[in-house]
Amino acid sequence: MASNKVPVYSTNDLKSTSDDALLPYLTNLPAPYAFTPDHSKTNIRFLLGFSAIAIAGFTFYADRMLGWEATTSPWIIAAVAAYFVLNSALTYWIWAVEGGEVYAGKRKTGETISVSSSAQKLSNVYKLHIIYKSATGKVLQDKRFEAPFATWFSADGVFHPEPFRRWVAGEIDVLRLAAKENEKKSG
Repeated sequence: MASNKVPVYSTNDLKSTSDDALLPYLTNLPAPYAFTPDHSKTNIRFLLGFSAIAIAGFTFYADRMLGWEATTSPWIIAAVAAYFVLNSALTYWIWAVEGGEVYAGKRKTGETISVSSSAQKLSNVYKLHIIYKSATGKVLQDKRFEAPFATWFSADGVFHPEPFRRWVAGEIDVLRLAAKENEKKSG
């Protein structure tokens, strides 16, 4: 099964399509290997971003309805300062806390996985960094690996999920076990 075409010279589009393929793969593994996505970091990002937007909207409304003179009030000045603080916190959160993380999930048994991706501009190499931890927090696997996008994209830009899944499963221990168990079940 192939999806829509992606421009093969757009590293950003190739990376985004590959990142998007991780969620359905990791959540649709056979039991007990499936992961449930953890959206806590994304929720904090949205909270910071939407709070800043709400403040910007409020100050725009105040300026539009009350005029320029009203924007020098202490409330507006405090709102503008809060906007810059929230935007700074959002920028810090995206770069330092999330740091390229495209998936965070947890298994029913308590193990967690964090997957971060990167691809340099004008490069055809997709890089993943996974951290797989036990329920007690012990790091079971911390690995960086990479492969060319051409491994799972055809020359005309069609994404093929099976080669992508085989590559990821070949590099991550728990996914390799899930793939072996899936092969046993399917024959």
